[in-house]
Amino acid sequence: MTTFRPKYVTFDCYGTLTRFRMTDMARELYADVVPPEGMEQFCKDFAAYRLDEVLGPWQPYRYVLLNAVERTCKKWGIAFDPAIANRFYEAVPTWGPWDDVPAGLSKVAKEVPLVILSNASNSQIHSNVAKLGAPVHAVFTAEDAQAYKPHMRAFEYMLDHLGCGPEDILHVSSSLRYDLMTAHDLGIRNKVFVARGHEPSTPYYGYTEIRDIGGLPGVIGL
Repeated sequence: MTTFRPKYVTFDCYGTLTRFRMTDMARELYADVVPPEGMEQFCKDFAAYRLDEVLGPWQPYRYVLLNAVERTCKKWGIAFDPAIANRFYEAVPTWGPWDDVPAGLSKVAKEVPLVILSNASNSQIHSNVAKLGAPVHAVFTAEDAQAYKPHMRAFEYMLDHLGCGPEDILHVSSSLRYDLMTAHDLGIRNKVFVARGHEPSTPYYGYTEIRDIGGLPGVIGL
């Protein structure tokens, strides 16, 4: 990517900026019923069902998580307890950013407005955003758009409300499947992949890769 100064730098939040602790919690909450040798696959199944739940019609994020937990438990022959499943949802607003986020975001925010597009509920996300340590111009959620990423409709909602086109933004995410594949398909040419280890790099989708948010200012020439 050549140096590009966008109108907005747009971000995925959970996993990219906020340290997403779903796997940590799954390991803790199901340690007594999932054998140690199976825990990695259990967590992968939980992540896969979360993705599958957002591919259908919009539903509140609480049900995305509850349904994903229930389906994972069914696959593993584990009794489903809604109270345990609800603990995932209740924990989300308490999570803070990765250590590299506040300094990197603050430097960028001095020059370009920051925008978040998140698969979140409105009752959760603002608590996470307040912990990022940098001013955020706008926050758009799946609840606002009535569509979750990777649906194009979520991105289109954001672009419409910002009053700009795909060519005007730089989109930043640690997920190809939720964000960067769709951004590519929508014609968002300027993209950044934060390699946090969630997914392997796939250069076909045409992004700049950075290790953490500390590398972001350099992408736009700061």
